[in-house]
Amino acid sequence: MLKAIQILGSSSSSSSGCFLHHRLKKPRPSFSLISRKPIEASIPESSKLHHLAFRFRKGCSFRAFQMSHNNSESTPDGDSLSSSSLTSTAVQTTGFTKKVSFCQWCGGPTKHEIPDGEEKPRAICTKCGKIFYENPKMVVGCLIEHENKILLCKRNIQPSYGLWTLPAGYLEIGESAAEGATRETWEEANADVEVQSPFAQLDIPLIGQTYVIFLAKLKRPDFSPGPESSECQLFAAEDIPFDSLAFSSMLVTLKLYLEDIKVGRPKFHYGIINKRPGTSPSDIRAYTLDHHMKC
Repeated sequence: MLKAIQILGSSSSSSSGCFLHHRLKKPRPSFSLISRKPIEASIPESSKLHHLAFRFRKGCSFRAFQMSHNNSESTPDGDSLSSSSLTSTAVQTTGFTKKVSFCQWCGGPTKHEIPDGEEKPRAICTKCGKIFYENPKMVVGCLIEHENKILLCKRNIQPSYGLWTLPAGYLEIGESAAEGATRETWEEANADVEVQSPFAQLDIPLIGQTYVIFLAKLKRPDFSPGPESSECQLFAAEDIPFDSLAFSSMLVTLKLYLEDIKVGRPKFHYGIINKRPGTSPSDIRAYTLDHHMKC
């Protein structure tokens, strides 16, 4: 379960689907660098809201660029970040590593050294000699469309107690990403859903997490709060509580979704959320969305 989470442009004229039955066909990329215009949470007029059939076409092209959020983009001492410093931040992906003091296999004490032939310090057991490798965690969830509205859950647990999120949580061993997303949706919203297509992959290197969000539909118009939720509610685009969202990943996902509605063309998104070091986990706007690609 999700206990502590923090915190690929347009389609060609071909009508064949790129994402069908959860299969991602290999696109032919053509990269171009465009502006660093921040993502805006532009809310479309209600009359323009319509269901997006998220089927993708062959021959997708990709546009790679960096988006920085307007709010809270300053260094801890109050100086504004320049574009060059933002670019530097994008490549600093060392991320968070835990201090491992004891071996998980034999219980012996560890030392922290760079193993031969490697580049990063690792925890090495001083008794059995095994090396501890820490890998990122995958968070999976669903962006559920129903009657031109989006299902959100209000968190009943920390962190971000009382704030809104898409139903999402950690992927378990033995399940696919789509299976995990549907399981988390059932656990948090008692909602039985059918995954339609992948929508976004968002990496957060600083905390070692990758979010995979799927578009989904309710099989039945029934939902209710699970143990980790105090409320579940369908929101029209103009009513999404952007001031009360739990995590940066949710803010980015919903903004990207609204941008797709605005232009009327469905996309799959990839990006790196770089949280500004030293900021509070509750400051969900202290980020840049770097290397954003959409298909």
